[in-house]
Amino acid sequence: MNSYASGDDVRVGIAGATGYTGVELVRLLTRHPRVVLSAAMGSPGAAPRYVPALKRLWDAPVNGLDLDALAEASDAVFLALPDHAAAEIAPPLVARGKRVFDLSGAFRLRDADQRRRWYPSTPDRSPAVVYGLTERYRDRLPESSLVACAGCYPTAAILALQPLLQASLIDVSGAPIVIDAKSGVSGAGKTPSERTHFSECHGSLSAYGVFDHRHAAEIEQELGTAVTFVPHLLPIDRGILETIYATLAPGTDEAAVSAVMHAAYADSPFVRVTGADLPEIKHVAHTNFCDIGWRVNAARRQIVMISCIDNLVKGAAGQAVQNFNVAFGFEEGLGLN
Repeated sequence: MNSYASGDDVRVGIAGATGYTGVELVRLLTRHPRVVLSAAMGSPGAAPRYVPALKRLWDAPVNGLDLDALAEASDAVFLALPDHAAAEIAPPLVARGKRVFDLSGAFRLRDADQRRRWYPSTPDRSPAVVYGLTERYRDRLPESSLVACAGCYPTAAILALQPLLQASLIDVSGAPIVIDAKSGVSGAGKTPSERTHFSECHGSLSAYGVFDHRHAAEIEQELGTAVTFVPHLLPIDRGILETIYATLAPGTDEAAVSAVMHAAYADSPFVRVTGADLPEIKHVAHTNFCDIGWRVNAARRQIVMISCIDNLVKGAAGQAVQNFNVAFGFEEGLGLN
């Protein structure tokens, strides 16, 4: 599946090119040196329209989704569609031999009951689906036909916590891991709602989805433990900051945490381990980086971790391109640096 590594450029199509994530995909892929952007389509049934944000990147009209035309024009397809639409068109694209990178949540959950609860439109999940968090599933991407790119909140949480959990440095027998997450308004998508209206979110900070957010299931799937996940809406356009509270295993100190985190990401170009220098959203905005810092209180066996990403890049379009690069045998940062 990696014949493109030293051969022809890849013809790439995008479905859902008019949303925030779709526009970000167009921006990244039109400057990618091994990509020919061959199709940019909207949602099913959408009328053709020109998108001002894509001027001089994609000057043709963005037409409504045409599955046959998309498959004909593309070797690889990025889906930036609502869950139900992605669930419907991803399987036929894979059946036609296309490599699909799905940015919706439709195929992320492996447990059938969880999938039916959170993504009821998803058909029976194929074993060929690879969870698209590059740093964790890099070895599986080259043979993948359908990549379910990780969600934005889960990306920041999993990258921060998984190395410590795998090294048994976090005690999960007592107090739960608490993930206090805050996201810019673009994380809610482009369709306006009362919650995302400027007059509602400007100058405010609000929690939502308490005990009822589907990303909690995704986080727990990948970490293998229960978490308390509370997302908040920040009155900024992009970026995620997660403050994570956990109990350390007996005898764990800052040096042990530092050694595990640096070792885990020594070969990961887009994870920056910052230690006691706690990251901020402005450090990662418009980049594909995930910055992870922490403070340890060894006497109380407490750790507070700060994990930051740009929700539209590392949390969506950039991560999808990162997965694409690894899947096709390209340098991981191609088109992203």
